[in-house]
Amino acid sequence: MLGSIAGDVIGSVYEKKNVKSKVFDLFSNGSHFTDDSVLTVAVADAIINEREYGKVILEYVQNYPNLNFGSFVKIWSMNDGKELGESWGNGSAMRVAPIGFAYNSMEKVLHEAEISSRCTHNHPQAIKASLATAAAVFLARTGKNKDEIKRFIENNFKYNLDERLNKLREYYKLDLSAEGTVVPALISFLESDSFEDAIRNAISLGGDSDTIACITGGIAEAYYKGVPKEIKDEVWKRLDENLQVKIGLFYKKYF
Repeated sequence: MLGSIAGDVIGSVYEKKNVKSKVFDLFSNGSHFTDDSVLTVAVADAIINEREYGKVILEYVQNYPNLNFGSFVKIWSMNDGKELGESWGNGSAMRVAPIGFAYNSMEKVLHEAEISSRCTHNHPQAIKASLATAAAVFLARTGKNKDEIKRFIENNFKYNLDERLNKLREYYKLDLSAEGTVVPALISFLESDSFEDAIRNAISLGGDSDTIACITGGIAEAYYKGVPKEIKDEVWKRLDENLQVKIGLFYKKYF
């Protein structure tokens, strides 16, 4: 799941200052983890300790009060998570990658992805995006090629993944919807030739750069069998101790 976090950290400085090019600095002094990384770790924490996703996510939201969580998640957390959130946004898809790494059947991956989404993102489109993302991670991790991944997502989730990145880049802009984020993220992965290239593809689209790259990064890590050391080292030093510990535990158990 460090691929997701790498995408978030690298994209953090481009979210409000979009680039429409693959030529940019991967890291700067301002590169930092956002709510995307924190909630990805929250899902991993829930898996490791076999706890309810909603309860762990709530704890992380409350423990990182200075981060810019989505409005629906903020409202949900202010109510102590007592009601399901109805968000149609991209937040549950961006945090779901650990599920694709942790479980060993598609049935289980899809089941857990749906449960993990419902607490804050109970809208059908958000749930579908979470399932599609987790499925892509699982398929990539288990050795499926890009054509097989593409066909599975298109057949089961009815997403159109035929558009080319160069065309999409011309008109794509900020879109916080689940489908409007996950489809570009998937295309960014499908057109990549390495982990770094996948992240550059995602950020070059503009829009919600850290979240698109977060989703792309989780799939790319699974497909390319890891995150390059030079990227991993830069990301790691930007994380706090709590996140580092939980990430370490997850990798020890599932990798």
